[in-house]
Amino acid sequence: MPVVVLLTAVVLLLCVFSDRISGKIGVPTLLIFIGIGIFFGCDGLVRIPFENYSFASNLCECALIIIMFTGGFSMSWDAARPVMVKAGALATLGVAVTAGVTCAFCYFILRFPFAESLLLGSVISSTDAASVFSVLRSKKLNLKNGIAPLLEAESGSNDPFSYMLTVVSLSLFTQSEGQGAIIVMMVKQLVFGAVFGVVVGVLGAVIAKQFKTQTKEFECIMYLAFALMAYGFPALVGGNGYLSVYIAGIIIGNVKSPRHKYGGENHVKRFIRNTLGVTIAKSGAKIAPPEAVVFLNGTTGICQIAVFFLLGLLCTPSQLVTGILPAIGVFLCLTLISRPLAVVIFGGKSPIRDRLFISFCGLRGASSIVFAIMATVSGIETEHNIFNIVFCVCLMSMTIQGTLLPAAAKRLRLIDSDANVLKTFNDYKEESAITMMRMYIPENHNWDGRQISEISVPTGSLIVMVKREGETIIPRGDTVIHAGDSVILSVPPYESDKSSLPLREVPISDKHIWLNKRIRDLNLPQRLLIVMVQRGEQRIIPSGATEIKRGDVVVITDTLESAE
Repeated sequence: MPVVVLLTAVVLLLCVFSDRISGKIGVPTLLIFIGIGIFFGCDGLVRIPFENYSFASNLCECALIIIMFTGGFSMSWDAARPVMVKAGALATLGVAVTAGVTCAFCYFILRFPFAESLLLGSVISSTDAASVFSVLRSKKLNLKNGIAPLLEAESGSNDPFSYMLTVVSLSLFTQSEGQGAIIVMMVKQLVFGAVFGVVVGVLGAVIAKQFKTQTKEFECIMYLAFALMAYGFPALVGGNGYLSVYIAGIIIGNVKSPRHKYGGENHVKRFIRNTLGVTIAKSGAKIAPPEAVVFLNGTTGICQIAVFFLLGLLCTPSQLVTGILPAIGVFLCLTLISRPLAVVIFGGKSPIRDRLFISFCGLRGASSIVFAIMATVSGIETEHNIFNIVFCVCLMSMTIQGTLLPAAAKRLRLIDSDANVLKTFNDYKEESAITMMRMYIPENHNWDGRQISEISVPTGSLIVMVKREGETIIPRGDTVIHAGDSVILSVPPYESDKSSLPLREVPISDKHIWLNKRIRDLNLPQRLLIVMVQRGEQRIIPSGATEIKRGDVVVITDTLESAE
């Protein structure tokens, strides 16, 4: 036992340190986790014998529950909403096209048996969110045209459909189910998975709002229980547990509970608010506390380390030789035919550069290998080793595509210097130590006609420049402020804590009821205050005459919530 404990500590530390190495050598961190597993495996230097596919399958499936729940939980719905139609099409019909084309390639070109070709195409049909976003996050690839939210939503939601195809393929392979029974199975997978996902998600949001634990630690554990519940209920009745987990994660991670609606509200949202006490709005404080995000991200990190290390440990490199040639063919088919075709058909009317990059981002990873292990432990007999072929395809995908993603984004001119890929996630937090704010000086302002040395600015703030009739003035103590000046201040950033005002951001779209209205005309409740208006790079201290324009982000606070 002490040896196992020490070995576990060594492996965890190696995986942690590999994160720094990954950034320097330009390969995905998860690929290094697999390499560490191979190093400790039967063909590595440590030579730990491990061939228990059943144990690996059970452990990896449990880890996928946490990984998929966190994927939905940490996805920012505000960022993903504009691309959800395309992402949903790619995650369902796109997966089916990928599986079908790959199946045809294996059957007609590689001369695999049809059932085996269909199984291989189903297993390898989904992209891996962890692999894609480990590259985007570590390289801080800020992409144009909403590509990052699209990739996050698609890669996070296509595993359930690939899992369903794998289950159906196994049934066809064993010929244990008739055609009618297979159709019923698919309907149950989708319907029960979606229904239980919504039910557990809404129920979890209600419980999280109404029930307060004594400590934040137990509140975090409560979210973990929601994830397990979301998987368990549909799995008992033949539903798709992974689909349920992902939907529940999205709802619980994005449901907001303001006391007033700050914009339009449809009948469905109104029904949920009136019957369950939960508001699904475009703005509002997240029910889930920041501690839950940190907890789930940490738990997911451990799960990813366990999964990829275990997969590397399970791999026998000396036996991979037999699967290399068909794996190369499958990899080329996926990269050059299957994935691009799915993106062309279901990727919407995007520019050709966007489609090329989205196609290239179809990395295969842990979920495909886990589904291959499922096929291995199912007891079916195949002419080819499905696990070895899928493992080789995933290695090539993470090595080649994962390494070249930054270069591809630059080559296709998709890097957006004004964007931030981290805003795609709910765990995003501004890292800057200061914030710039513009303060317009109207007539009769108490700063009008006074020197900077004579005025009092908030603690921690500093006047960094004065804009006057198109001229930029670097301020000194004797600089006089005049009406009509714009004073630019550096101020400490807002950081939420228990004693501070709960700030919320309200994006102003084309259909928002505040669009083109002055603040004095909004007829807001007395307890609702507008703190600031973000307009591009400009932060405006609002007055009654401030007009709200399209693209603005209005920062508001509810004084009643701050009082609580």
